[in-house]
Amino acid sequence: MQVSTANVAEGRTRHEVARLLLEQGPMTAVVVAEQLGISPTAIRRHLDALQADGEAETRDAPRRGPRGRGRPAKLFLLTEAGRARFGHAYDDLASSAIRFLAEHAGPDAVRAFAERRVEGLVGPHRQAITGSADPVERAEALATALSREGYAASTRQIGAGAPASNVGAQLCQHHCPVAHVAAEFPQLCEAETEAFAKLLGTHVQRLATIARGDNACTTHVPAGPAGIPAHPEPDRTTPGAAAAPPDGHAPRIPNGGKPA
Repeated sequence: MQVSTANVAEGRTRHEVARLLLEQGPMTAVVVAEQLGISPTAIRRHLDALQADGEAETRDAPRRGPRGRGRPAKLFLLTEAGRARFGHAYDDLASSAIRFLAEHAGPDAVRAFAERRVEGLVGPHRQAITGSADPVERAEALATALSREGYAASTRQIGAGAPASNVGAQLCQHHCPVAHVAAEFPQLCEAETEAFAKLLGTHVQRLATIARGDNACTTHVPAGPAGIPAHPEPDRTTPGAAAAPPDGHAPRIPNGGKPA
C-alpha cells in the first residue's frame, strides 16, 4: 500500500511538534504554532492526535493576572509514551545486563560501569567544555555536547537579584535515552552528576530527573569562578607547607603554634 505525500508530511510535522514538546515543553498550542510557523488550528489537530495516542497530556498554566478571570491556558507536554518515540531501544536488554552484573560482580561493578559510561559520553567533549573558567559558560558548552549525544539539553540563567548562592544556571536535559534503566539503577544518574561537577569545576545539585518521573533532568550550576579542577592536583606552591584536610579547614597546629 502506497503512503501519500500528504500523510508523510503530516507525520513529519507531528514528529516536529512532539520534538518541540520534548525539548521546550510544557508549552501552549499558540507557542508551538509560533515556534514552527504553522497555524494554531493545524497545531491543535496534531496535539489532539498526540493526546488521542497517549503521547501527550495537558495541565493548567499558572495564572498571571487577577485571580478568577478567564480560563487558565493549557500547557502540553509529552507522556512517557511520547518520549518513547525518541528512543528507549534495548532498555530491557540493558537492564538485564546490569542486573546480571550486579548479581555476579556486586554493586561496585555497577558503579564502575556507570562511571565508564558517562566518561564515554562527555570525555570526547572535555576540551570544549573546560575552555572557560566560568561554570555557567562551561554548562552551556556541556549542554551543546549533551545535545550532540541525544539528550536535547539546554541552559537558562537563574537568580538575577537573588542571594549569591542561588545565582547561576540550570542545565536541563529534556531527553534521557537511558531513563528506564536509570529508574532501576540510580548509579547512572549519580555518576553523571559527579562527572558534571568535575567538568564544570563547581559543586552542582541535581534537582530533578526523568528517571524519577520529572519532565526533565535539571541540574543547578552556581555562578562564580571554577573551584574544582577536572583533575585536582596537590598544592605545591609553598615547599613544606601542610595541606588542608578535605573539609577545607586549615590544618591544626599543636599548641596553637607556640613552642612546647
